[in-house]
Amino acid sequence: MRASRNIYKDDVDFATLARHSPDFAKYLKSNGQLDFSDPNAVRQLTKSLLRRDFDLTVDIPENRLCPPRNRMLQHIPTARLRYTPTMEIRSNSLDYTMCNPPFYTSREEMVASAEAKERPPFSACTGAEVEMVTHGGEITFVSAMIEESLQLRKQVIWYTSMLGRLSSVSVLVEKLIECGNRNYAVTEFVQGSKTKRWAIAWSWSDLRPTVSVARTISNFPKHLLPFPAEYTFDIPNGSIDVVSEKLDAELSSLNVQWLWRKNLATGVGFAMENVWSRQARRKMHSVAGSTNKVEIEESKAALGFKVQVRKEGIENEGVRVLVRWLKGRDSVLFESFCGMVKRKLEGK
Repeated sequence: MRASRNIYKDDVDFATLARHSPDFAKYLKSNGQLDFSDPNAVRQLTKSLLRRDFDLTVDIPENRLCPPRNRMLQHIPTARLRYTPTMEIRSNSLDYTMCNPPFYTSREEMVASAEAKERPPFSACTGAEVEMVTHGGEITFVSAMIEESLQLRKQVIWYTSMLGRLSSVSVLVEKLIECGNRNYAVTEFVQGSKTKRWAIAWSWSDLRPTVSVARTISNFPKHLLPFPAEYTFDIPNGSIDVVSEKLDAELSSLNVQWLWRKNLATGVGFAMENVWSRQARRKMHSVAGSTNKVEIEESKAALGFKVQVRKEGIENEGVRVLVRWLKGRDSVLFESFCGMVKRKLEGK
């Protein structure tokens, strides 16, 4: 995953950074290059970037890992990044947790992994053995996190961990499924041409991640990918205005909470159950004098969705409809809703 909001997606201008940071300037060569094999230079680069871009003054021990800031930003796909010391947390819940687990089961495995690489690492490794080696390696470590999350549940909305092996992702996804979790995400981080890492995230809430976050991993078994939270179809001969008007009319007639924004051709809705089936429609019409919709509490809704009508990606005439799964646990319910929207807009 190449994070589009990553402020370091382009190369750092070392000359500019050196003008702002005299400590960093000490390590910059006369040709404007930095010796990434020097652990002191790597540490100072991270410290200077944190100081300049986040106004943070940090102390990085010489015998501990110093991950590049750009990789950390890839791990957090949010619009803004905030580093929060744990001592500042006053709430009983967290939006997310991040973990960079020890990858290896033994020192021997760590050494063998380094020796097996075709080329030496681009950047110096400053990590201590206690950070890189643990009994059972990353699989056992993250499996323990999954077990603990069973107890914490929604006290943390999203649990996330980086991984050093693609094979570990499959094992951990199977672990999640065994524990009854079907709301997870898998992705990969590609940094330059040499370094690749993977990540897994899971939640016990019913808030669904986007496809661009949850299914961005190559060479991964399809049956282990999370259920796609998006459904797209084209209306070949429709205009945005006509299709939007029909969509708004259809969903407004249902017993759902529905808000349509005409200027954006986008609507968001919530439903407590399947209210679009023939049986549900008959039931609604059979209630004598029933003209008022049931009030829906979003947090308790069985399905949350967003529908967009847009022109992008369509050649010549026609529009594209994107249905996005925002909330819920029942993938069959989401599929049923998507099928209904498609049939109605196609006039079937």
